[in-house]
Amino acid sequence: MPTVKPPALFDRPLRAAVAVALADTPVVCLMGPRQAGKTTLARQFEPAFGYVTLDDPATLAFAQIDPSGFVDALPDPVILDEVQRAPELLRAIKLAVDRDRRPGRFLLTGSANLLLLPRLGDSLAGRMEVVDLQPLTAAEQARRPGRFLDALLEGKLKPALTAGVEPGMIGLAAQVVAGGFPEAVRRDPARARAWHRQYLRAVLDRDVHDVARVRDTRELARLLELFSLRTAQLLNIASLGNELDMRRETIEHYFSVCERLFMVRRLNAWHTNRAKRLIKAPKVHLVDSGLAATLAGMTVDDATVQRERFGHLLETFVVQQLMAQAGWIAPELEFSHYRDKDQVEVDLVINRGREVWGVEVKSAATVTPADGAGLRRLADRCGKHFRGGVVLHAGTSTIKLAVENCLGVPLARLWDM
Repeated sequence: MPTVKPPALFDRPLRAAVAVALADTPVVCLMGPRQAGKTTLARQFEPAFGYVTLDDPATLAFAQIDPSGFVDALPDPVILDEVQRAPELLRAIKLAVDRDRRPGRFLLTGSANLLLLPRLGDSLAGRMEVVDLQPLTAAEQARRPGRFLDALLEGKLKPALTAGVEPGMIGLAAQVVAGGFPEAVRRDPARARAWHRQYLRAVLDRDVHDVARVRDTRELARLLELFSLRTAQLLNIASLGNELDMRRETIEHYFSVCERLFMVRRLNAWHTNRAKRLIKAPKVHLVDSGLAATLAGMTVDDATVQRERFGHLLETFVVQQLMAQAGWIAPELEFSHYRDKDQVEVDLVINRGREVWGVEVKSAATVTPADGAGLRRLADRCGKHFRGGVVLHAGTSTIKLAVENCLGVPLARLWDM
């Protein structure tokens, strides 16, 4: 039989952040959704690091029965894959680090958020740095540097009437519907949808029970499907409970499970009063636009016939791109959304200290100087702290808006800068 070459690895800019953390921190944990590429990225540090995975049943049993003995037997330094499967190891790792504080001893990966696990006893605070890996961005898939967020923060975006070739609605929709899971983006659309369905089944059958007690994973699957239909919309627990005929407490529990497993992300509301940000309704986004499209039954063709639903999916895609780019260049950034009593909205608000930027998303191919009502309102609220913003659109030109320091920018700049 002919030899089949493995697919070329995608270059992950986050590798540099992992290397920097390993240089001065004893424990580095690479966290993110299952199948986002954590193991592939972590193993790029071989052969300097040994590799052990808790996906192996015998290895997992050893770790659960004798955590201290297991940690003592590990190579030094070591990559320990899927550590959420044995959270009792974290106390043993803490004790090992307290005996020997050399940096770069443990590179952990986790497909669940260790900081949210109820079984996580002792904290590794001061000993561990968390690096979040998102699914592939469109820039990574195109093998481009992905400098859009950096250009926005540094004020390097400029008006340009010939800013490149418009991807067209079908091309843009293809990017959105594909999402960013490496195994999915390598397949044709029909096979990618099949992969997404198998992926969800694997997470529900295997990973859910690592992080919480769930009475019926079918109920969790129904909730995720409803989230896919409501991605980029305000979280309304009461409405979800009524539609699914579930108690409020059950919905809240299932939502927390989805967060722990990196299936959904909560985007808190922005407010000048930081305390009020915590009590205003958040938005919910599925972590990957491709998975959201499959669960919602949306295809590329639906982009032109179901414009409102596609608009929400597009917003989720943009949030996914920018939060991933932040991990490469500025992990200290904070993300939120803005919505006031007049229902004026900004899809994404970016904070760096007191500095504020706004991002609106528009699926239309045209933008005018009058667009950006939300940015105008946000600028008024922020005053001197407002640094600028963009209305991302499906056209080709970068134009000035009527709001100071704000531009209408083609969505393609997210991946072709």
